[in-house]
Amino acid sequence: MKPTPKQALRETGVRVTRQREALLKVLTESEDHPDAAELHRRARTLDDSLSLATVYRTLSVLEREGVVLRLALENGGARYEVADAPHHDHIVDLDTGQITEFRSEKIEQLQREIAAELGYDIIHHRMELYCRKKT
Repeated sequence: MKPTPKQALRETGVRVTRQREALLKVLTESEDHPDAAELHRRARTLDDSLSLATVYRTLSVLEREGVVLRLALENGGARYEVADAPHHDHIVDLDTGQITEFRSEKIEQLQREIAAELGYDIIHHRMELYCRKKT
């Protein structure tokens, strides 16, 4: 059984503070991919002492410890999600900024085949498709 983000953080030896716990709760319950400002807004409902600077510092720690994934988008923005979700890729809507998760076994198989043909084993990968809705 995979540890929760809170357990994973404890296992790395990082102290779980009230502010980190609030941020983890918001991230774990998020169905979208919030940016730091949105995480700050949501987490302040749980802990009103949380500053935006603390959110950025905490996100950095959570990312370094592998608890959170940072989606560095082409437009320069960063969005976040908990790292305990099953592997998936993302479609980024260029007009709305909405991020849609998807998984395609065809794409995964093709990536493995390409890597093998070139003499590699895939250790990790990420795919983001930047799209516009068809009109």
